[in-house]
Amino acid sequence: MRILIAGDSFCASDAFRPAFEALAKEHDVRFIDVVDDPAWIPSSPSERKLRESMGTPGQLIEALDGAEALMVQGAAVSDAVLAASPNLRLVGCARGGPVNVDLAAASSLGIPVVTTPGKNADAVAELTMAFVIMLARRLPEVLRHVEAGGEFGHDNYEGAHWFGHDLAGRALGLIGFGQIGRRVAVRARAFGMSVVVFDPFVDGSVIEAAGCRSADLRSVLASVDVLSLHARATADNRGLIGRAEIAAMRPGAYLVNTARDTLVDEAALADGLRSGHLAGAALDVVSPSPASGRHPLLEHPNVIIATHIGGATYETLHHGAEMLAAEVERLLAGQPLLNVANGDQLQSRPTSGAA
Repeated sequence: MRILIAGDSFCASDAFRPAFEALAKEHDVRFIDVVDDPAWIPSSPSERKLRESMGTPGQLIEALDGAEALMVQGAAVSDAVLAASPNLRLVGCARGGPVNVDLAAASSLGIPVVTTPGKNADAVAELTMAFVIMLARRLPEVLRHVEAGGEFGHDNYEGAHWFGHDLAGRALGLIGFGQIGRRVAVRARAFGMSVVVFDPFVDGSVIEAAGCRSADLRSVLASVDVLSLHARATADNRGLIGRAEIAAMRPGAYLVNTARDTLVDEAALADGLRSGHLAGAALDVVSPSPASGRHPLLEHPNVIIATHIGGATYETLHHGAEMLAAEVERLLAGQPLLNVANGDQLQSRPTSGAA
């Protein structure tokens, strides 16, 4: 089998090499890295539907050369890319949602598109708990005090200025109980926190079996000390946490968002912080920073903003590559593929046989 692996500026092709080492001994595995072209403008309907993509379709078309499997992370996989290699039998996208792949075009050609759901689940869950700890112990304020030249190290009792909270005995609310939310729950319970979950797509018995309590959104908002978001962004949940939801939260509660920026109404969040109703917020995803000056939410000393680092670990990259390599091996062995994003639309197509 001829396999093309296209890395990018976030996930370089070298990150795929260890996972595909065994396959490379028996198959033609080639590696490239796509490069963003500032002058490229999506021109076709297929190109315009791609999101969060890197490089240009032309870079993939030039490199395909009859490939039967195409593995990407963020490379732009348009209908023209899919049509450029008549032998193409599989597309792999090393992310949970293949927004940079034209799924409809792949389905019409009978090409399954496999993904890597949960590849970053441990990384994001760990960052979430780091945020929870930092907020509970007022670390944003402490660090800004030190960085601004404030005194420290002079008095054994200076910590009296920065009293925070233990996590044990506190309640954590989770919006979303997928792979990340479930891992956050395990870690939070290890700290002695109780966990309350709102996820209308997960049966309550599953939530209860994990040692958590299932509740509706209003009940979660009103009963937790920390609210953490782990829902996939959709058109229906834009601004899920707005003014009414923030007002319904406990006074002195914290908000953590490591999911998508569209879930939170940032103006409402700013008002909740300004009034003191919320004690702090930690955000790995926010609206873009202004061309000059600070992000408006950083006016509040009890806010943490990170640069979307939730999945930015080497282990995440390697895990995604391993998941895609395993799917290629299943294809070659004639076994069912596990994580097919377009399975409900896919036309029948042979998936067995060695190259």
